[in-house]
Amino acid sequence: MDVQRATAAELGRAIGAGQLDPVEVTEAFLAAAQSHPLGARIYARLTPDRALAEAGAARDRARAGLRRGPLDGVPLSWKDLYDSAGTATEAGTRLLAGRVPDRDAAVLARATAAGAVCLGKTHMSEVAFSGLGYNPMMQTPPCVNDPEGLPGGSSSGAAASVAFGLAPGAIGSDTGGSIRIPAAWNDLVGFKPGHGLLPLDGVIPLCASFDTVGPLCRSVEDAALVFAMLGGGAVDLTGASLAGTTLAILDTIVMDGLDEAPARAFAGAVARLEAAGARIVHVAMPGLARAYELALPLYGAEAYAFWRPIVEAAPEKMYPMILERLRGGAGFAAVDYIAGWDELRAIRRVWAQATSGFDAVICPTSAILPPNTARVAADPDHYRAVNLATLRNTRMGNLMGLTAVSLPTGVASCGIMLHALPGQEGRLLRLSAAAEAALA
Repeated sequence: MDVQRATAAELGRAIGAGQLDPVEVTEAFLAAAQSHPLGARIYARLTPDRALAEAGAARDRARAGLRRGPLDGVPLSWKDLYDSAGTATEAGTRLLAGRVPDRDAAVLARATAAGAVCLGKTHMSEVAFSGLGYNPMMQTPPCVNDPEGLPGGSSSGAAASVAFGLAPGAIGSDTGGSIRIPAAWNDLVGFKPGHGLLPLDGVIPLCASFDTVGPLCRSVEDAALVFAMLGGGAVDLTGASLAGTTLAILDTIVMDGLDEAPARAFAGAVARLEAAGARIVHVAMPGLARAYELALPLYGAEAYAFWRPIVEAAPEKMYPMILERLRGGAGFAAVDYIAGWDELRAIRRVWAQATSGFDAVICPTSAILPPNTARVAADPDHYRAVNLATLRNTRMGNLMGLTAVSLPTGVASCGIMLHALPGQEGRLLRLSAAAEAALA
């Protein structure tokens, strides 16, 4: 078995069968991360002492027949906004340089209790406030498909750690698309559960009303296993099928102005889903446009409320484009913020009624391909434009409070998203497993 290219589930099964030693697996990933020419752009810091201690305990459990679950002994990387006891957690910003928490985030503690091995912390967009993955203040991770392109963000290093074979799975976060965009651009599976399903204790916030914990993986099976390990509940993928399902293509906003490659990839993916037994219908959601108008006051005001005292104490430490985005939330009145949430909840109720008869709503994960890093770095107007274009389709799932999965289509850096109502994570993962098989 090629350990660095195996899925997390495959590694777990081999450990359970006595075919792989968790310590040797962990050593292989640590060595790969340390020696890889792009490793320093992917990992902010490795945690070898912790990883090897956890792997040793997993080996002892495996030998005694006391494994704690299917991923016991499997290493994972963690986005650098999840607190890890005794290890710096800095959210990709110099503003938090040297910040060392004294306890693990709740989801990291859950993963550790389930036997997962913590490899280290991955680079990310500064304070998680960009879909591009560009971070000139710390590191910009690479895109697996384009050495001159951006990796997607904000879980940029998380995606790169898996795509480049430096971790079998990664934990990212998603506020407006930060799991699904880098998953799509690096040909991975990215899963955003419903908001609030997994705890945010010990997670440095961007916008706590939208922030969501989730995995980036090589397969839907891996995503389901990681989700269960983090406390989301076990999901049985056996016998998953598209036969008799109805998938709705959303024609409002998310299909507008697609680049040629994402448009072609989506059309091809839809044809394969249909051939596998899904019925395809088209649906419009006029109220969605108003939800997008509410994004700036709702996201911006909450993000700036948290970050203002930290940012304004040393604004020169921030990348100016991220500073500009944060300060954009400064001018909203509390009454407008509260009224905006009331309006968004009403739109969500309309969405739930209009989509309740479909198994999933589908669209391209991103309307564009990974932008060129040098052009984004040189042109602030281009940065603003492509950042908005990048997040346009994924943000819909956050605004509507949905659970969502991005799957590779087989066309490089082009993903397809499936959305379901919150609370339907298990059903969506089963549907995604069937779609994954159809798209393979």
